[in-house]
Amino acid sequence: MKKVRVGFVGGGGIANVHLQHISKNEMAEVTAICDIHEETALQKAKEYGGTAYTNVDEMFEKEQLDALFVSVPPFAHGEIEEKAARKGIHLMVEKPLGLDYQTVAKKAEIIKQSGIICGSGYCLRYLDTVAKAKEYLQDKKTAMVRGHYLSSFVPTPWYREWEKSGGQLVEQSTHIVDLARYLGGEINQVYANMSLQVHHNVPNINIPDVTSVNFVYDSGAVGHIDSTFAQFDHRMGIEVMGEEFRLVIDGVNLTIIEKDSNQSFKSEVDVYQEQDRMFIEAIVKGDRNLLLSSYEDGLKTLAVTLAANQSQETALPVRVSSITNSEITWEVK
Repeated sequence: MKKVRVGFVGGGGIANVHLQHISKNEMAEVTAICDIHEETALQKAKEYGGTAYTNVDEMFEKEQLDALFVSVPPFAHGEIEEKAARKGIHLMVEKPLGLDYQTVAKKAEIIKQSGIICGSGYCLRYLDTVAKAKEYLQDKKTAMVRGHYLSSFVPTPWYREWEKSGGQLVEQSTHIVDLARYLGGEINQVYANMSLQVHHNVPNINIPDVTSVNFVYDSGAVGHIDSTFAQFDHRMGIEVMGEEFRLVIDGVNLTIIEKDSNQSFKSEVDVYQEQDRMFIEAIVKGDRNLLLSSYEDGLKTLAVTLAANQSQETALPVRVSSITNSEITWEVK
């Protein structure tokens, strides 16, 4: 069987995890690695195989790629996705997809028209425990959702700059926002409060280190997410409540509590391995439905987090539709 030839744009950070899994996948091979830092590209190519590049266009010109992982900072996407889509290269794009809704929506339309398979990196959807939670909630009416993403400061320089990361909610806590959508339904309105409280001495920082977001679903259910990087450890989770039931995902493990019963499930999967495996399998089988988070899904989650940022700026509730229905003046060619 011909292996899926996989390229990478971005060789640091989360790309390391994807490189490990793709290099061990019997259906795929690492063909090319592009990073603006030549030393990183060379080191990763030496470790995982493939040719090292520092220029994306050169890589596209010289390599015959079947798939591409895009693992670059939110501000650095440029036209990577559009160029890959026009060459028929399938995509796995790390979250968040960008920082401007109209720009990402344009990419989404180009990707759709190209016919390629394209996933977004919301890996928590691939947890076995999340699958159990999703199944349990099928016939349940959700009344309230509570989520949290509580972590420590990320020293990467671009992370602390609003214009480059979009803040923690857009860049990190977006995973919990996505789970809130995946398990609870589409979010209609958000109201956010954010503040910089304990990291004033960090050079060039202009993002909040504490965030509180209230939201309302299309169904009328209500929700809340807390986010901070003012902690020394890492905790994340989500709680879904309805009449006489409570579903709790703590980290990667699941507990379902009913009036007379309590069931607990421990996750048994490597979530990144599962996501990457399903991406390659989707390409081999030509079945985009194997992906649990499409590019379009990632765009919807981005809209919620951008609406929260807008709410902080205006001190008013913001309807997500005001982000998604904003006038788009571009034309797909």
